[in-house]
Amino acid sequence: MSTLNPPRLNPVVERVTQRVIERSRPSRQRYLDLVAFEADRHSDRSFLSCSNLAHGFAASGEDKATIAAGKSINLGIVTAYNDMLSAHQPYGRYPDQMKLYARELGATAQVAGGVPAMCDGVTQGFDGMELSLFSRDAIALSTAVALSHAMFDGIALLGICDKIVPGLVMGALRFGHLPAVFVPSGPMPSGISNKQKQQVRQLYAEGKAGREELLESESASYHAPGTCTFYGTANSNQMMMEMMGLHIPGSAFVPPNTPLRQALTRAATHRLAAITRKGDDYRPMAHVVDEKAIINAIAGLLATGGSTNHAIHLPAMARAAGILIDWEDFDELSSVVPLITRVYPNGSGDVNHFHHAGGMAWVVRELLGSGLAHADILTIAKGGMDAYASEPVMVDDTLAWTPAPAKSGDDAMLRTVAEPFLPDGGMRLVEGNLGRGTFKTSAVDEQRWTIEAPARVFDTQEGVSQAFKAGELDRDVVVVVRFQGPRANGMPELHKLTPPLGVLQDKGFKVALVTDGRMSGASGKVPAAIHVTPEALGGGPLAHLRDGDIVRLCANKGTLSTTADLASREAAPTPIAPMGMGRELFAMFRMNAGGAEQGGSSMLELAGL
Repeated sequence: MSTLNPPRLNPVVERVTQRVIERSRPSRQRYLDLVAFEADRHSDRSFLSCSNLAHGFAASGEDKATIAAGKSINLGIVTAYNDMLSAHQPYGRYPDQMKLYARELGATAQVAGGVPAMCDGVTQGFDGMELSLFSRDAIALSTAVALSHAMFDGIALLGICDKIVPGLVMGALRFGHLPAVFVPSGPMPSGISNKQKQQVRQLYAEGKAGREELLESESASYHAPGTCTFYGTANSNQMMMEMMGLHIPGSAFVPPNTPLRQALTRAATHRLAAITRKGDDYRPMAHVVDEKAIINAIAGLLATGGSTNHAIHLPAMARAAGILIDWEDFDELSSVVPLITRVYPNGSGDVNHFHHAGGMAWVVRELLGSGLAHADILTIAKGGMDAYASEPVMVDDTLAWTPAPAKSGDDAMLRTVAEPFLPDGGMRLVEGNLGRGTFKTSAVDEQRWTIEAPARVFDTQEGVSQAFKAGELDRDVVVVVRFQGPRANGMPELHKLTPPLGVLQDKGFKVALVTDGRMSGASGKVPAAIHVTPEALGGGPLAHLRDGDIVRLCANKGTLSTTADLASREAAPTPIAPMGMGRELFAMFRMNAGGAEQGGSSMLELAGL
């Protein structure tokens, strides 16, 4: 299906887009006015004094004279490189490569600064995870610090994983007069099958496998440089950067340390230089990331069964550009955007299999061709969104693009909009007298979309684990884990709960999870109302629940409720503020954090954005 002349936009997509535009009109205009003001003030580096400039290029070696002359394009690189995290380890060589690529055009490049990059996979279930969500604010702040020197004509953003990409977007958008390009590094090779990995995890949870066996299994899965290969938040980030037009087309899932990957990095550097104010194709980030681009990101998320973490990250990213979205927008779009991919944990294959089956080029073509995404957005690539319906290849050592395949390479993983896996995108809003939350139906069998059972209420993940090991949860149960929101403890992900709850479900019990904490694209098969807001801290409804209260979670009707009389009860006591592992340093973030539906950001709240 050609996307060169796309059909009329789906009426629901059009209605939601217009609603977002109208809702955002005052804040978006304030943002664009700021960007225009900054563009006029910082059109080039001539406003800097000689002393300022000398500091800025003092260590630039062979680029020193070029930068000093002030006429060439100078690109700023903001990098999340570290060599502990597999996804970011390949970035170590990127700056030197990109400097060479810039010189090919008579331009220069400098590393403007670094941002932290933590891995939820390393901190999962432990104290460090409580720094995770607010690391996004720290990354945005670090990006702003890097760019505050006003030495640059464009921004190359080197980041992949969970909070890193949203934080980079949020920080870079405040410098929206500059063009920005995300430069990915790609996924690691596939390891053992996801089914094997999950089986060993469940055996370990049941005490039928030891730590040595579990570590061997995990090491066979996470085993090389590159992004983890399951379709969680990191790889959902990469999908969204394509759907928003911030990547070189098709670059999301090309493996690291390959000729194609290097050619794409070169193309990104060249393209960034071409879209600065000093050329004739100026494409500032503020105008690339508009309301339609945000809607495209949501559509891609729904069509691919991406991470529910983006129910938090997308509102935060949008707010940084003056755009206001909420979970009703997600829910309404989900009703018309079908699920056309199944990638682990929603299917058996990983992102490498997805890429080889047709990948992002297929997804973009299907969504544009069905009127489920906006074709008329400004992208960093020539040709607009239609360019993203092609995949990159090397032809005689030259980078080229070829149209998405006419037929899916694996119809168990990738299908057309006309014949989807599910008729909707599988991200439902559930709400009632327990608050508002997100239910990812695409990961759960439809027969489990409605669960009604007595609650067992916990204030910590550890309490759930102890009760499971003691056999206290061997029954129909709605496990409620509260005081896990942004203001309580930084809203850690709670995947430590997934194996034991999966065991209970496999035993035949009706099981669900309700929490004001986070889960992501790796959340698995257990029905769950997550990110529940308002959170328990401060008197949210979950703070009034007690063991034995009947809780009903229904994705079909979009409800999250209890028959208990919550108004007649006192709220549970507030837990002691966390200390250790640096958590006390993040107290200011927790104290001022907004709600999950608004993005869970302290920085945005205090800035009035």
